[in-house]
Amino acid sequence: MIAFLLRAGKVKMSAAIGVLVAITALADWSIGNTASLGLFYILPMMLGGTVLAPIETAGLAILCSALRTCFDVPSTALESSLRFVFATLTYGCSGLFVTALIRNRELEEQLKVLVESSPAAILTTDSAGTVLASNRAADALLLIPPGRTLRSARIADYLPLLADALKLNTGPEGFRTAAQCQGRRDNGEIFLAHTWFSSYKTPRGLRLAAIVVDASEEMRDREEEGLRQLIRGNRIAAAAVSHEVRNLCSAIALLSSNLKEKHSLERDEDFQGLHQLVEGLRRIASYELHGAVSDSLDEVSLRQILDDLRIVIEADWSEIDGAVRWHLPPAMPAVLGERQGLFQAFLNLAQNSRRAVESCAVRELSVAVSVDDRAVHVRFRDTGPGISEPDRLFQPFQEGADGAGLGLYVSRAVVRSYGGDLCWEPHTGGTCFRVDVPVAGSAP
Repeated sequence: MIAFLLRAGKVKMSAAIGVLVAITALADWSIGNTASLGLFYILPMMLGGTVLAPIETAGLAILCSALRTCFDVPSTALESSLRFVFATLTYGCSGLFVTALIRNRELEEQLKVLVESSPAAILTTDSAGTVLASNRAADALLLIPPGRTLRSARIADYLPLLADALKLNTGPEGFRTAAQCQGRRDNGEIFLAHTWFSSYKTPRGLRLAAIVVDASEEMRDREEEGLRQLIRGNRIAAAAVSHEVRNLCSAIALLSSNLKEKHSLERDEDFQGLHQLVEGLRRIASYELHGAVSDSLDEVSLRQILDDLRIVIEADWSEIDGAVRWHLPPAMPAVLGERQGLFQAFLNLAQNSRRAVESCAVRELSVAVSVDDRAVHVRFRDTGPGISEPDRLFQPFQEGADGAGLGLYVSRAVVRSYGGDLCWEPHTGGTCFRVDVPVAGSAP
């Protein structure tokens, strides 16, 4: 009935309300002052509550009260005034009560549509872990067979974490949290679930509401990308080792030649064996990573990479009372490369700058981007003590470096594999590194 009244529209409903008020007033007038039909004015008031605004409902209540007073049984002026006031309140409250019911029903319908149309699984359970309600996405996520629903099932059979959460003593306030856990579908398949859940108290006991999404694909993509980066990093690290070993072999070969000429060791078998070992080691170490562009480059959003970098590094800089200044143009073109590789190169530069400024009075990092026709230039400039020996910056296995001393070497090799470069720029009062990344679509 309510849906029918709402579909009728405000104009038609207003006309019907007017007709009902007129009929009630005419009937009240026709019976004279022997009785009052004021009770029947509630019907048009309730109809008015379905389409009228609160101020319009109040005006209709005053009108109905005035008509009731005109055709009421004889009474004193005080009684008549009190009846008018109470009638106005009664009519107004009845209309506003219907208005509140209509709004609550609309909100309930909207909430129901939102839950049912959500791509995320939404469900509620009681204190025993029995599912009280769920949407279609929950049935699809857990592969509930056709003809069945998740309702009345034990949540422990599908998401044990939620069942364990119900056992926590959280007090009257309940709890709100998020967690990653393993879920089990109806056919026994295991998947990775991201869950957001909260508990709340009701007159019937504890309840738990949860939103669940399947993160298995995200985990697979993340682990595969991590494996690719690990292989790439290992290859670059191996290239660094090979490069240094080859340099040592060249030095040993030079010394061998000098010794051969000085001491006439051409026919010495031990010396010849040593020379062959050196040459064999040089051939093994001949593998070196060149700056060739990778075959699997994609167009990536540099702004998105820098936004992710901002999320990661700003908290660390805040911990040392430092600041990161971002100077980014309103628009940046897409660049060629791999998102993870560029992100790691940027992150390495930002972390190097953070370590450099920790003991300085001013702790700042400036990240500036400039664009030309062929490349995007990203400069990382800090307020640290600067570089004392810039010629050794990109040499691997440096003495005194954190870890293996491969950070800058690997970062530059990664950027060069995209057709770009990473270099140091002289700068007064700090250190500045520039990363050049080719613009997508630019001519080689």
